[in-house]
Amino acid sequence: MGKKGKKMAFAPEVLDALFEGYERPEDMLGPGGIFDQLKKALAERALGAELTAHLAEEAAAPAPRRNHRNGTTPKTVQTDTSALDLAIPRDRAGTFTPQLVKKYQRRLPGFDAKVISLYARGMTVREMQGHLAELYGVDVSPGLISAVTDAVLDAVTTWQQRPLAPLYPVVFFDALRVKIRDEGAVKNKAVYLALGVLPDGQRDVLGLWIEQTEGAKFWLRVMTELQARGVQDILFAVVDGLHGFPDAITSVFPHTTIQTCIVHLLRHSLHFATWKDRKAVAAALKGIYRAIDATAAEQALAEFAAGPWGQKYPPIAAAWRRQWPQVIPFYAYPLPIRRVLYTTNAIESLHMQLRKALKTRGHFPNDEAAVKLLYLVLRNITARWQRGPRDWTQAMTQFAILYPDRFTPEG
Repeated sequence: MGKKGKKMAFAPEVLDALFEGYERPEDMLGPGGIFDQLKKALAERALGAELTAHLAEEAAAPAPRRNHRNGTTPKTVQTDTSALDLAIPRDRAGTFTPQLVKKYQRRLPGFDAKVISLYARGMTVREMQGHLAELYGVDVSPGLISAVTDAVLDAVTTWQQRPLAPLYPVVFFDALRVKIRDEGAVKNKAVYLALGVLPDGQRDVLGLWIEQTEGAKFWLRVMTELQARGVQDILFAVVDGLHGFPDAITSVFPHTTIQTCIVHLLRHSLHFATWKDRKAVAAALKGIYRAIDATAAEQALAEFAAGPWGQKYPPIAAAWRRQWPQVIPFYAYPLPIRRVLYTTNAIESLHMQLRKALKTRGHFPNDEAAVKLLYLVLRNITARWQRGPRDWTQAMTQFAILYPDRFTPEG
């Protein structure tokens, strides 16, 4: 579109000249093809027009300056499709400052977005270099990739410090392990995520934190941070045996109910069973977590422990008894709320997609590199979210009945 929305038209003879020698798609789209030639010609024509306007302004000034063109300076800039070798015009007085390709600018708009998009898909630096070179003929150094992706850290800081909603009926806390170099050695560090569900059912990743070891002090810092960002109340915190978590959360949010993730407990239980026995053991455990109330659940656990599978695999019943104080809270609630609290499938799905991006990485050079990738992957995932957990409408009604002073659909 040209000025005032008029459609731009190209004379047939101009198009014929452009397509002279065209034989295959690569002649148009490949490195050095027609599109690249057109970009180069248009960029240099635009820069020349900028210098013409600059010289005209100086000549029309109250104190005219004797200034004129002074040749060009070669400069290579990266675009989102290729590297262009441009001739940047210059003036004799040195007062001309190009706007299309500014001084010291080596990348045109679109290039950084493409690099960040590839990075967010879990590609390593070497893979990105090969990909950009193969498809676009762009030679990108590891330092350039690092410089482009480092710009994401400002966005991470803003995101991690953004205000949060006052109420989250349910927050899932979980961790995944990431290999990160620290103090000259590669260590297995935990990345903790908090996935909150808002009163209307929408999901919200509250933040991510990297810590080599978890404990009450770490979780107290996380809870205090959430409170400082605006969280006033959490009805349920669903966790997987996080060390030091219960004391930390109740010191900041004293009315929060802590619920162990039943699915995590089931998976832990099945680790004790042989592969061929797992299906039968899982079926035997259903009587515990599907019991009508805590008393019936305790009776079912006792029956399992005394039964053939409990006798064959004693650690299973022992694992449930260790977690029992955090297992039984959800028995006091109606089925719609139980279904929401029953599992951390929502955050497990999140972790599965994060692991896809992490699996090609041997390890990260530092915490910041891991945070950059995880943030970008999270940004891509959350942009596709459409709805909240299943059965949320029924659960929302039950929350409103059970917590009339704490729960409102508006939060």
